[in-house]
Amino acid sequence: MTDVAHRIARTIATDIEARADQVTAAIAMLDSGDTVPFVARYRKEATGGLDDTQLRKLAERLDYLRDLEKRRASILGEITSQGKLTDALALSIAKADTKSVLEDLYLPFKPKRRTKAMIARENGLEPLLRAILGGRSADPVTLAQGYITDAVATTKDALNGARDILVEELGESAGLVGRLRDVMQREAIITARVSKGKEEVGAKFSDYFDHSEKWATIPSHRALAILRASKEEIVTIDIAPEPEAGLPRVIGMIAAEIGIQGEGAGDVWLRDVARWAWNTKLSLSMFVDLMTDLRRRAHDAAIEVFARNMRDLLLAAPAGPRATLGLDPGIRTGCKIAVVDQTGKLLDTATIYPFQPRMDVRGATDTLIQMIRKHDIALIAIGNGTASRESEKLVADVIKLLPAGSPRPTPVIVSEAGASVYSASELASQEFPDVDVSIRGAVSIARRLQDPLAELVKIEPKAIGVGQYQHDVDQRRLAQSLDAVVEDAVNAVGVDLNMASAPLLSHIAGLGPSLAQAIVTHRDANGPFASRKALLKVAGVGPKAFEQCAGFLRINDGTEPLDSSSVHPEAYGVARKIVQACGRDIRAIMGDSSALANLSAEQFVDDTFGLPTIRDILAELEKPGRDPRPEFKTATFADGIDSISDLKSGMSLEGTVTNVAAFGAFVDIGVHQDGLVHVSQLADRFVKDPHEVVKAGDVVRVRVTEVDVPRKRIGLSMRKDGGGEAAPRKAQAEKPKQGRSAKPVTSAAPAAQSQGAFGSALAEAMKQTSKNT
Repeated sequence: MTDVAHRIARTIATDIEARADQVTAAIAMLDSGDTVPFVARYRKEATGGLDDTQLRKLAERLDYLRDLEKRRASILGEITSQGKLTDALALSIAKADTKSVLEDLYLPFKPKRRTKAMIARENGLEPLLRAILGGRSADPVTLAQGYITDAVATTKDALNGARDILVEELGESAGLVGRLRDVMQREAIITARVSKGKEEVGAKFSDYFDHSEKWATIPSHRALAILRASKEEIVTIDIAPEPEAGLPRVIGMIAAEIGIQGEGAGDVWLRDVARWAWNTKLSLSMFVDLMTDLRRRAHDAAIEVFARNMRDLLLAAPAGPRATLGLDPGIRTGCKIAVVDQTGKLLDTATIYPFQPRMDVRGATDTLIQMIRKHDIALIAIGNGTASRESEKLVADVIKLLPAGSPRPTPVIVSEAGASVYSASELASQEFPDVDVSIRGAVSIARRLQDPLAELVKIEPKAIGVGQYQHDVDQRRLAQSLDAVVEDAVNAVGVDLNMASAPLLSHIAGLGPSLAQAIVTHRDANGPFASRKALLKVAGVGPKAFEQCAGFLRINDGTEPLDSSSVHPEAYGVARKIVQACGRDIRAIMGDSSALANLSAEQFVDDTFGLPTIRDILAELEKPGRDPRPEFKTATFADGIDSISDLKSGMSLEGTVTNVAAFGAFVDIGVHQDGLVHVSQLADRFVKDPHEVVKAGDVVRVRVTEVDVPRKRIGLSMRKDGGGEAAPRKAQAEKPKQGRSAKPVTSAAPAAQSQGAFGSALAEAMKQTSKNT
């Protein structure tokens, strides 16, 4: 291994809190084409148990450090070609551990356009600067008189030229620039001021019309808000030293770099140049550097929030393979209905018009009852958009009309986020070429209740909307991060090879869109796969792809019992040794923890499979094909609390976390507008990161602390004392009755349908339908 490779391995080991040999082994496998999920799951002995999070960070840092090494080599080559490389400079370049430090060192040697300093040198003014620096007691004006020429008309021009040369030298001093950057990163203040005349149009950014705080500690969400306001030209941003103490400090650092100590005429002139250098060059370069760093830091935090929320959403509890009716609420265009069977196959569709202007509540009721009976519906997934609560009320009353003793489906509020994107996608057109776009949305809503992971992978992650300022961040890096999250989530759960769609299979390690489609095409033409080995008959699936993907694919009731587990085919031999030690048939052993209780993992370790793998095999035999996702449960929305105007301070409600940001968590409590639990209200203790307490999809109980109807803002608290001011006794007495079951996931649009006329029409329809049933 080269010195460069050793250096990279040591650096990454420190970053991810691992040993250098672990990092070296992981890098070798990733370079050979192994995927992160495969290495994390099936190569624990080689990596010392590095998990997928560590491996993702390792891969990211590896790319950065390799780019850094390429740039280091390029800079060394360029400076060498100029004949200016010294031993000291070579050592400094070798020690540079970031790209910014490397570029600071290269700056004096970087080819540049014609500058004022170049012109001054051409006009013979560099000796004047050296004379001023060498004789501080001499008057610079007197010295400048000796440099007046046809090109330099006055002593002022001469001194300005000397100043330009010194300013350039100061700006190219890697040591000075580095020290200034360090001080600025610790002490700089970021300020935002409203642009003249933009107060009204930028009202949503009013919190930042006159705002300042330390650059080092500004939270990412505030930084992103200020950056967006600046992009929209609502505010102007400055990053500068604190005026009273910070500014004199940086000027003093520049003066020290020049070597100013006394009060001679030369020192006075040089001190003015130090201020000039800061005001005209160094402050600008510091602003650019810190702004770039701030943007990167804020983007990193925002992308991390989005990725964590996305992972929680993908790994949300599935309702399971049950016949489901998906209902996509609508007012004038009607409510779209789609029924899917246990496998997600579309069985039936309809459109009902229970709201204005048709108000056909009776027809809607009859249709729902007929479909529930015909298809033995177990779940009703209701989209959480406009008219979702009215639709939920309709469904609840329809269920009451079902004959006594007959199975009653469970209604669940489901996020519509991204459903419209899927409906209009090429994939949806291929799946349902003869189904209307609006009906496809109802299919997606039904399926995402059955299995959120299998359905959400069909939608571009950014369209699901569980991030903060997601459209402002680096879109390439965001896409990379979310793709990694989806890949890790899919492989953590595993997929049924004979049931999975091409989009779902495409995220399995070692596969991709083309191989996934080839597998589905082969399956459609030849029937279900009887074993994992049969995958090798698919065109394009070679030994390497098979090695990477096989352990994450499940085949139930196939020719090989172990194919239903996460045991990799390469370990089937040792798995059978474990089964033989029990003296029973493999199918009897799988799932029987008592049969494996007396076995010791150590007795099966050999030269090929170490203790981590053996333990994983034992755990898998005990619970084959286990799903890491939590048990499905729903929140319960309160009866009579349908809009923000129904809320009162002090109410205790149940809801579902829809989104977690750096400043708190958003919770859907069933009023078409998510409430915010600020980070300070998440627990009866200090919480630095909201993810410590909640994640997207969690069912939580909250207390209403503030309701701002005009601004559509709802303040909530999860603290046991309710948070904020004590709730009035009257409000506490108005705690609503708990009723309907729901599992909202993301925020919905405000309802546009009053319940007055609809309620009357529903009551009349109920009477008529009750007679018929």
